[in-house]
Amino acid sequence: MAILVIPTSAPSVKGPPQGQWTLADWETLPDDGNLYEIINGVLYMTSSPSFFHQHISFNLTRLVGVPAFEQKLARAAYAPVGVIMPECDPVQPDFVLVKWDRADIIHDRRIYGVPDLIIEILSPGNRDYDEEVKLRAYANAGVPEYGIVDPQARQFRLHRWELGVGYADPQIFNAEDTVAFACVPGLTFRVGDLFDDAPDTSL
Repeated sequence: MAILVIPTSAPSVKGPPQGQWTLADWETLPDDGNLYEIINGVLYMTSSPSFFHQHISFNLTRLVGVPAFEQKLARAAYAPVGVIMPECDPVQPDFVLVKWDRADIIHDRRIYGVPDLIIEILSPGNRDYDEEVKLRAYANAGVPEYGIVDPQARQFRLHRWELGVGYADPQIFNAEDTVAFACVPGLTFRVGDLFDDAPDTSL
């Protein structure tokens, strides 16, 4: 199967040729404010997110991560955090949940295994990356639920993994809709609450 490579400025970073990057190479990268990820040996780099992006990330933590932790359903993390799983070594998702009884995959500063939920927040420069490259990589790794927050559309799209299928077409939730995840039963949130009250909505 051909590997889809979205153009990235990462080749300017000193290291092996694209397609040959490893976790060991990633560990040597500078802490320069950029976010680096490796999928199928290809290094991708994104710059610091906008305030609105961080506002949404905070609300994911407030609405999902904190209640999940308080109810001992799951443990949450947000970027930058290294997640190492098949074909992804590593990725640094915007938001991750690991069910409480699977906390053994969290060790040595990273998550070594497949989280129960990954959420990415779209930015103008990463739409193809999150909706194509990461969608395929997360499906191949078997991530049970993959959510995409679309700030421009004020929308949340949820992909659920199915055996023999991978990700089917996503469920689409608009601002007034309520989202729930299989990995944290009983927890819900209104999509619009991710975006409301932001002092700046520039992307």
